[in-house]
Amino acid sequence: MMELVVHDLAHRFPGTDVLFEHLNFTVQPGSTVAVCGPSGCGKSTLLSILAGWEKPYRGTVERLGITRTGWVFQNPYGVPERSALDHVVLPLLAKGLTRREAEPQALEAMGLFDLQYASDRRFSDLSGGEAQRLMLARAVCSHPDMLLVDEPTAQLDTRTAHSVSHVLGNLAGQGMIVLVATHDPDTRAACSRVIDLAEYAPVEGEVVE
Repeated sequence: MMELVVHDLAHRFPGTDVLFEHLNFTVQPGSTVAVCGPSGCGKSTLLSILAGWEKPYRGTVERLGITRTGWVFQNPYGVPERSALDHVVLPLLAKGLTRREAEPQALEAMGLFDLQYASDRRFSDLSGGEAQRLMLARAVCSHPDMLLVDEPTAQLDTRTAHSVSHVLGNLAGQGMIVLVATHDPDTRAACSRVIDLAEYAPVEGEVVE
């Protein structure tokens, strides 16, 4: 059974104030978790800590049974002249699949986000919303145990954003741990659980050691 266990987590960058403290939670597959809070509260930083990229100031993160983590950055990035399909097959090729083996899986992942029509388009020709959905497709095509997504609906219209939130919920229901950093109230409402970092901001005057 996979499980993400966070115990007494606190973080600050050198020479700065504490972002959050006394953060405790456990996540298992089956729920989509929204990480919310005002700008600068540490949403993206928390995702980095959960991924193991950033060491917390205090506390522990246990990734029990989690061996593969997918990450979607807030700002889409890609190789301008390469096709959308090229971007999605890349992690599958890195796993050792041939192009022939990888393409059907990549197209299936693109279909989850209504992007199959754009498979032959260059990355530079995609709209911001299409590029953002492409990054989601690339992250899920290799079936990670845990998916961390930073502001997935920032460049999407309301209808598409609702569709993306629905897909992320389905992925969680199919056995993936999904955490979404968001400031969007509609995305927050679509998630089955909310972690509001505003509730873990340090009390004014409190000293964190």
